[in-house]
Amino acid sequence: MELHPGLEGRAETSVELADTALEVGSGSLRVYATPCMAALMEGAACACLEGALPEGQTSVGTALDLKHIAATPVGMDVRAVAKLTAVDGKKLTFEIEAFDEAGQIGSAVHERFLVNEERFLQKAYDKL
Repeated sequence: MELHPGLEGRAETSVELADTALEVGSGSLRVYATPCMAALMEGAACACLEGALPEGQTSVGTALDLKHIAATPVGMDVRAVAKLTAVDGKKLTFEIEAFDEAGQIGSAVHERFLVNEERFLQKAYDKL
């Protein structure tokens, strides 16, 4: 499969106590944490690429411009839907929306870069 604008991916989960702002340290309330929504959104972007990358290649997130617009309580299901909007060499751009059972809870523009898995990990671990 070739990478091209229009590819879509999804990620879904149910909000657990461990996913709340109070538990992850990003706030004081037991509602779905922004960092957890960010991870869900990145997961949806990764889902866009499933089956489209050659062996040994992956993508890494480099930017996320996120808006968290509505709170979600523990027990609700949440989902993120990502659309690949641009391919510029190794740079990929996605538009992502997140929803709970009551409606939209967030949106984001996300950038990822294509990398060689082995070289990327080697460079990271060379820091040790």
